[in-house]
Amino acid sequence: MFDDLLAGRVASVVVRSQPWQAGAVMPHGTVREPSRNRNRSSLMPLHPQAARLLAAAAEGPALDFSSMTADAFRKMFTPPQGAEKKSVAHVVDRTIVGGDNGIPVRLYYPKLGEPLPVTLYVHGGGFVIGDIDMTDGVCRSLAQSSGSVVVSVGYRLAPETPFPGGLEDCAAVLDWVTAHAAEIGVRANRVAVAGDSSGANFAAVLAQRSRRVGPRLCHQLLFYPVLDAAQDTPSYREYADGYLLTSAMMRWYWEQYLPDERDRDDVRAAPARQRALRGVPSATIHVAEYDVLRSEAEQYAAALLAAGVDVRFTRWLGQIHGFLLQLGVNPEADRAIVRAGESLRAAFTAA
Repeated sequence: MFDDLLAGRVASVVVRSQPWQAGAVMPHGTVREPSRNRNRSSLMPLHPQAARLLAAAAEGPALDFSSMTADAFRKMFTPPQGAEKKSVAHVVDRTIVGGDNGIPVRLYYPKLGEPLPVTLYVHGGGFVIGDIDMTDGVCRSLAQSSGSVVVSVGYRLAPETPFPGGLEDCAAVLDWVTAHAAEIGVRANRVAVAGDSSGANFAAVLAQRSRRVGPRLCHQLLFYPVLDAAQDTPSYREYADGYLLTSAMMRWYWEQYLPDERDRDDVRAAPARQRALRGVPSATIHVAEYDVLRSEAEQYAAALLAAGVDVRFTRWLGQIHGFLLQLGVNPEADRAIVRAGESLRAAFTAA
């Protein structure tokens, strides 16, 4: 159904770099045959960079989420690493009013001397981990590829600050950006939102919010977004374990963020449950093939298309959740950030 809806309506692209060996070395010394032979929805074996990352992760301690605390997980977790970060013209760290003790933001300027479009970027981490530094390389590269000032948000994390605290921090920063556009050197009529994983959840919610309360947005850029707490899609069943982000880990993340299960139906927590999507900003959505979140992102792309929203969708074959953080190491992360920048430039030009 998803592929039928995409036909002729959007650049539904599956991408891979140069061909790699048909069998990929996996954790525990096993060799897994190409996924096309064992799973109808997977088209390619794991990319070598993904396989190496999984092999390294398998050497770490086992994670028991039945008793895991947020503090313990933060000490144990190491996100995928990229190579040397790209330089930009100027980087500024600020703290704006909001949250408990102010909200930290970091502004990345690809060039100076003229007002530029602006992209609010929200880091991922399952609502529980991560910070501005984790996506520093991503934001530098996105500023360059998009030609926009990227504003990265250090929102409050769960479980210390459950739903909707972190989202409210991001909304406050978005409102601050447009209210202080002249001061920070950006164009208030050329604003986009972006994020990865749980950060893409916030970006999607802000895009929906923009129709009601503003500010007007011209695009939303979502990298492997978290969109629904139901966890009942095909990809949750197919990739439940063994691909870095597991179903057990996602269940634990949601428990930290939504301690009150009644909030699981709130579209501010689960934007995929929003049925009135007409008029939301155009979208670029990137997903990884081997990711529990893939199906819900594909379903959301289909729902946006059905509502008449322009969508650019890419499924990165052989990749796993978090591959964007491997800039300079995984060539497809570099290609993804270039494509994302092209989408943002096109949206800014059309706005």
